[in-house]
Amino acid sequence: MIIPCIDLMDGKVVQLVQGRDKALEAGTPLEMLHRFAVFPQIQVIDLDAAMGKGSNDDLVQLVASRAVARVGGGVRSPERARTLVEQGAFRIIVGTAAFERELLAEIADAVTPQRLIIALDSRGGKVVVRGWRETTEFTAEEMIPHFEPYCSGFLCTYVDKEGLMQGTNLDWFRRLRAVTKHELTAAGGITTMDEVRELASLGINAALGMAIYTGKLSLEELASSLGSDTQ
Repeated sequence: MIIPCIDLMDGKVVQLVQGRDKALEAGTPLEMLHRFAVFPQIQVIDLDAAMGKGSNDDLVQLVASRAVARVGGGVRSPERARTLVEQGAFRIIVGTAAFERELLAEIADAVTPQRLIIALDSRGGKVVVRGWRETTEFTAEEMIPHFEPYCSGFLCTYVDKEGLMQGTNLDWFRRLRAVTKHELTAAGGITTMDEVRELASLGINAALGMAIYTGKLSLEELASSLGSDTQ
Protein backbone atom coordinates (compact mmCIF):
# COMPACT_ATOMS: atom_id res chain seq x y z
CA MET A 1 0.00 0.00 0.00
CA ILE A 2 1.16 3.51 -0.82
CA ILE A 3 0.47 6.09 1.88
CA PRO A 4 0.92 9.80 1.06
CA CYS A 5 2.00 11.94 3.99
CA ILE A 6 0.71 15.25 5.31
CA ASP A 7 3.16 16.78 7.81
CA LEU A 8 1.91 19.82 9.70
CA MET A 9 3.94 22.68 11.18
CA ASP A 10 2.79 26.17 12.14
CA GLY A 11 -0.58 25.51 10.53
CA LYS A 12 0.97 24.58 7.18
CA VAL A 13 1.69 21.43 5.20
CA VAL A 14 5.48 21.10 5.05
CA GLN A 15 8.32 18.77 4.25
CA LEU A 16 11.46 18.69 6.37
CA VAL A 17 14.93 17.35 5.67
CA GLN A 18 15.91 14.82 8.35
CA GLY A 19 13.33 16.30 10.68
CA ARG A 20 15.15 19.60 11.03
CA ASP A 21 15.20 21.98 8.08
CA LYS A 22 12.03 22.97 6.26
CA ALA A 23 12.48 22.22 2.57
CA LEU A 24 9.09 23.29 1.25
CA GLU A 25 5.55 24.32 2.02
CA ALA A 26 2.71 22.71 0.09
CA GLY A 27 -0.95 23.52 -0.35
CA THR A 28 -3.61 23.45 2.32
CA PRO A 29 -4.59 20.17 3.99
CA LEU A 30 -7.84 20.15 2.00
CA GLU A 31 -5.90 20.59 -1.25
CA MET A 32 -3.66 17.70 -0.27
CA LEU A 33 -6.66 15.54 0.59
CA HIS A 34 -8.04 16.19 -2.87
CA ARG A 35 -4.73 15.26 -4.50
CA PHE A 36 -4.45 12.09 -2.43
CA ALA A 37 -8.09 11.00 -2.82
CA VAL A 38 -7.21 7.93 -4.93
CA PHE A 39 -5.21 6.37 -2.10
CA PRO A 40 -7.04 4.41 0.60
CA GLN A 41 -5.11 5.84 3.55
CA ILE A 42 -3.03 8.90 4.33
CA GLN A 43 -0.59 9.63 7.12
CA VAL A 44 -0.83 12.83 9.17
CA ILE A 45 1.96 13.91 11.51
CA ASP A 46 1.71 16.96 13.76
CA LEU A 47 5.36 18.00 13.81
CA ASP A 48 4.81 20.78 16.33
CA ALA A 49 3.24 18.34 18.79
CA ALA A 50 6.02 15.82 18.17
CA MET A 51 8.63 18.44 19.03
CA GLY A 52 6.68 19.82 21.98
CA LYS A 53 6.27 23.21 20.32
CA GLY A 54 2.49 23.47 20.20
CA SER A 55 -0.03 21.65 18.04
CA ASN A 56 -2.15 21.74 14.91
CA ASP A 57 -5.20 20.14 16.48
CA ASP A 58 -7.77 21.81 14.27
CA LEU A 59 -6.04 20.71 11.08
CA VAL A 60 -5.48 17.19 12.38
CA GLN A 61 -9.16 16.92 13.24
CA LEU A 62 -10.12 18.30 9.83
CA VAL A 63 -8.05 15.72 7.97
CA ALA A 64 -9.06 12.83 10.24
CA SER A 65 -12.72 13.64 9.72
CA ARG A 66 -12.43 13.57 5.92
CA ALA A 67 -10.05 10.73 5.16
CA VAL A 68 -8.94 7.32 6.39
CA ALA A 69 -5.99 8.68 8.32
CA ARG A 70 -3.26 7.29 10.50
CA VAL A 71 -2.36 10.13 12.85
CA GLY A 72 0.74 10.77 14.94
CA GLY A 73 2.88 13.43 16.54
CA GLY A 74 2.92 14.07 20.27
CA VAL A 75 0.59 11.23 21.21
CA ARG A 76 1.82 10.72 24.77
CA SER A 77 -1.29 9.92 26.76
CA PRO A 78 -4.26 7.55 26.50
CA GLU A 79 -6.56 10.58 26.58
CA ARG A 80 -4.90 12.09 23.53
CA ALA A 81 -5.05 8.81 21.63
CA ARG A 82 -8.72 8.34 22.50
CA THR A 83 -9.54 11.91 21.45
CA LEU A 84 -7.94 11.40 18.05
CA VAL A 85 -10.01 8.27 17.48
CA GLU A 86 -13.15 10.15 18.49
CA GLN A 87 -12.20 12.86 15.98
CA GLY A 88 -12.05 10.30 13.20
CA ALA A 89 -8.49 8.93 13.18
CA PHE A 90 -8.40 5.40 11.79
CA ARG A 91 -5.14 4.46 13.48
CA ILE A 92 -2.87 6.16 15.99
CA ILE A 93 0.92 6.42 15.69
CA VAL A 94 2.93 6.45 18.92
CA GLY A 95 6.68 6.97 19.07
CA THR A 96 8.25 8.45 22.19
CA ALA A 97 5.53 7.17 24.53
CA ALA A 98 6.21 3.59 23.46
CA PHE A 99 9.39 3.61 25.51
CA GLU A 100 7.41 4.04 28.73
CA ARG A 101 5.98 0.56 29.00
CA GLU A 102 3.18 1.34 31.45
CA LEU A 103 2.10 4.34 29.39
CA LEU A 104 2.20 2.29 26.19
CA ALA A 105 -0.05 -0.32 27.79
CA GLU A 106 -2.51 2.38 28.82
CA ILE A 107 -2.60 3.84 25.30
CA ALA A 108 -3.09 0.38 23.78
CA ASP A 109 -5.94 -0.28 26.20
CA ALA A 110 -7.52 3.08 25.35
CA VAL A 111 -7.68 2.55 21.58
CA THR A 112 -6.98 -1.22 21.25
CA PRO A 113 -3.74 -2.64 19.81
CA GLN A 114 -5.49 -3.06 16.45
CA ARG A 115 -5.60 0.72 16.08
CA LEU A 116 -2.06 1.36 17.30
CA ILE A 117 1.05 1.80 15.15
CA ILE A 118 4.42 2.18 16.87
CA ALA A 119 6.99 4.45 15.22
CA LEU A 120 10.55 3.18 15.35
CA ASP A 121 12.53 5.81 13.50
CA SER A 122 16.26 5.27 13.25
CA ARG A 123 19.32 7.41 12.68
CA GLY A 124 22.81 5.99 12.76
CA GLY A 125 21.33 2.60 13.53
CA LYS A 126 19.57 3.70 16.74
CA VAL A 127 15.96 4.61 17.41
CA VAL A 128 15.37 8.34 17.85
CA VAL A 129 12.51 9.91 19.82
CA ARG A 130 11.05 13.30 20.81
CA GLY A 131 10.78 14.59 17.29
CA TRP A 132 14.02 12.79 16.36
CA ARG A 133 15.98 15.03 18.75
CA GLU A 134 17.00 12.31 21.22
CA THR A 135 18.82 9.06 20.43
CA THR A 136 18.11 5.89 22.39
CA GLU A 137 20.44 2.96 22.88
CA PHE A 138 18.11 0.58 21.05
CA THR A 139 17.86 -0.64 17.47
CA ALA A 140 14.52 -1.08 15.74
CA GLU A 141 15.27 -4.75 15.11
CA GLU A 142 15.67 -5.53 18.80
CA MET A 143 12.68 -3.48 19.94
CA ILE A 144 10.05 -4.74 17.47
CA PRO A 145 9.46 -8.11 19.20
CA HIS A 146 8.94 -6.37 22.56
CA PHE A 147 6.33 -4.02 21.13
CA GLU A 148 4.31 -6.51 19.08
CA PRO A 149 1.70 -7.25 21.80
CA TYR A 150 0.76 -3.57 22.00
CA CYS A 151 0.20 -2.76 18.33
CA SER A 152 -0.81 -4.01 14.92
CA GLY A 153 1.97 -2.39 12.92
CA PHE A 154 5.18 -0.39 12.84
CA LEU A 155 6.14 2.82 11.06
CA CYS A 156 9.89 2.76 10.48
CA THR A 157 11.64 5.83 9.10
CA TYR A 158 15.22 5.68 7.90
CA VAL A 159 16.04 9.17 9.16
CA ASP A 160 19.55 9.22 7.65
CA LYS A 161 17.96 9.60 4.20
CA GLU A 162 14.77 11.45 5.14
CA GLY A 163 14.03 14.26 2.68
CA LEU A 164 17.36 13.95 0.85
CA MET A 165 15.93 12.39 -2.33
CA GLN A 166 18.88 9.98 -2.46
CA GLY A 167 17.04 6.71 -2.06
CA THR A 168 16.40 4.67 1.06
CA ASN A 169 18.05 1.67 2.74
CA LEU A 170 16.22 -1.39 1.45
CA ASP A 171 18.54 -3.75 3.33
CA TRP A 172 17.39 -2.19 6.62
CA PHE A 173 13.76 -2.74 5.73
CA ARG A 174 14.50 -6.33 4.72
CA ARG A 175 16.00 -6.92 8.19
CA LEU A 176 12.93 -5.42 9.83
CA ARG A 177 10.63 -7.59 7.72
CA ALA A 178 12.53 -10.65 8.90
CA VAL A 179 11.77 -10.02 12.58
CA THR A 180 7.99 -9.44 12.47
CA LYS A 181 4.83 -10.50 10.73
CA HIS A 182 3.09 -7.29 11.82
CA GLU A 183 2.28 -4.65 9.22
CA LEU A 184 5.34 -2.59 8.31
CA THR A 185 5.34 0.88 6.79
CA ALA A 186 8.61 2.24 5.43
CA ALA A 187 9.54 5.91 5.22
CA GLY A 188 12.64 8.00 4.70
CA GLY A 189 14.25 8.69 1.36
CA ILE A 190 11.99 6.54 -0.83
CA THR A 191 12.54 8.16 -4.22
CA THR A 192 11.99 5.74 -7.10
CA MET A 193 9.32 3.39 -8.39
CA ASP A 194 11.83 0.56 -8.12
CA GLU A 195 12.08 1.15 -4.37
CA VAL A 196 8.30 1.30 -4.02
CA ARG A 197 7.98 -1.97 -5.94
CA GLU A 198 10.72 -3.68 -3.92
CA LEU A 199 9.04 -2.69 -0.67
CA ALA A 200 5.71 -3.95 -1.99
CA SER A 201 7.32 -7.28 -2.88
CA LEU A 202 8.44 -7.55 0.75
CA GLY A 203 4.93 -6.81 1.97
CA ILE A 204 5.92 -3.38 3.26
CA ASN A 205 3.87 -0.19 2.81
CA ALA A 206 5.57 2.92 1.45
CA ALA A 207 4.86 6.24 3.18
CA LEU A 208 5.79 8.94 0.68
CA GLY A 209 6.47 12.59 1.31
CA MET A 210 9.20 14.59 -0.39
CA ALA A 211 9.23 12.48 -3.55
CA ILE A 212 5.58 13.26 -4.33
CA TYR A 213 5.65 16.88 -3.16
CA THR A 214 8.59 17.64 -5.47
CA GLY A 215 7.12 15.64 -8.37
CA LYS A 216 9.92 13.08 -8.40
CA LEU A 217 7.18 10.48 -8.13
CA SER A 218 3.87 11.45 -9.69
CA LEU A 219 0.66 10.45 -7.99
CA GLU A 220 -0.70 9.31 -11.35
CA GLU A 221 2.30 7.04 -11.92
CA LEU A 222 2.03 5.58 -8.44
CA ALA A 223 -1.67 4.85 -8.83
CA SER A 224 -1.49 3.46 -12.36
CA SER A 225 1.76 1.51 -12.08
CA LEU A 226 0.85 -0.31 -8.92
CA GLY A 227 -2.79 -0.87 -9.74
CA SER A 228 -4.39 -2.89 -6.99
CA ASP A 229 -1.43 -2.27 -4.67
CA THR A 230 -2.74 1.25 -4.09
CA GLN A 231 -6.14 -0.03 -3.05
